[in-house]
Amino acid sequence: MPEAEANKSKRIFLFLRIAVVVGGVVLAIIWVSDEQRWAELKAIFGQMSMLVFAGTLGIFGLSQLLIGMRWWLLLRTQGILISYWVAVRLYLLGWFYNNVMPSSVGGDLVRLWYVTKHTDKKFEAALSVLVDRMIGLVSTLIIAAFFYIVFLRSEGKKIDFVAGNGFLASLGRYRWWLLSIGLAVAALFVVLLLVGRSRLTLKTSWSHFCARATAGLKKLGNAGLLYGRKPAVLLVAFGLTVALQMMAITGFWFLGVNLGIEASIKYYYVFFTLVWVIGAIPVSIGGAVVIEVVLAGLFVRFAGVDETAAAALALCQRFVWIVASLPGAVIHLVGAHLPKDFFVDCDESID
Repeated sequence: MPEAEANKSKRIFLFLRIAVVVGGVVLAIIWVSDEQRWAELKAIFGQMSMLVFAGTLGIFGLSQLLIGMRWWLLLRTQGILISYWVAVRLYLLGWFYNNVMPSSVGGDLVRLWYVTKHTDKKFEAALSVLVDRMIGLVSTLIIAAFFYIVFLRSEGKKIDFVAGNGFLASLGRYRWWLLSIGLAVAALFVVLLLVGRSRLTLKTSWSHFCARATAGLKKLGNAGLLYGRKPAVLLVAFGLTVALQMMAITGFWFLGVNLGIEASIKYYYVFFTLVWVIGAIPVSIGGAVVIEVVLAGLFVRFAGVDETAAAALALCQRFVWIVASLPGAVIHLVGAHLPKDFFVDCDESID
């Protein structure tokens, strides 16, 4: 019964994520259907140099190949000795699942699955995936915070959530709608508690959540102990991530300039990193629609970029992501991620 309920929840969650993407695509088509806007969009893409786009794609693809080294280092720290190229192939496979596949199985789970099936150090392997994800998110936030505080905030470009048109101010204007929705959800929850079968399902789900949360906190504690013994590896992983993310964003800046966007590169370092963190929230497939809307909105509001040009830049980023994900599809099709490519917990690699 708990397994059936879990599968049902996954299907519902996947359906909602797909619905977000489909709804966003429909709204985008309606937005582009305006004749003047469509003409502007064609003009912007018409002036784009394919050489510059290819360079941006190449820089981003190279950064993904090198970012696989971060996970490889974390694995070796725990004595899981797979080759660098095996780690990269698994990383690219996970990247493909994250960005393209409409699946309830995330890319991190794909990596975790294949590594833990080929080593006795299952906990350490799973931990490496968790720490790899945390390092990526934290380093991204560090870049965003640094460039925002040092450059944008000092110039009066305050991204707030309170004043005027801030996020919380917008919520305040719709407080009665939000309150009504909250009361409706609370009433539904009470009704479910009164029904025997629903009450049992909620109780089981809550127990499952508590167990998972407890296990997760325990893993975080163990992660601190295990990796705390080798701080140099963590520093290298952080430094590598920051350098490669800035390299990839610089590539998008060159592309933005080619599209006619005159915004300073400091906006790119703040806005791109912010949307990358937002994209990690599983609201849609690969953060599609959410990332594009937020990125374009940030450039329009704070960098004074034309709405159509900002949308073109956001679409270019999505296209780069999709193309860069295709090697993961090839890896999956030819079976390059299968056990024959692994050497685990031994001193020499097996080709």
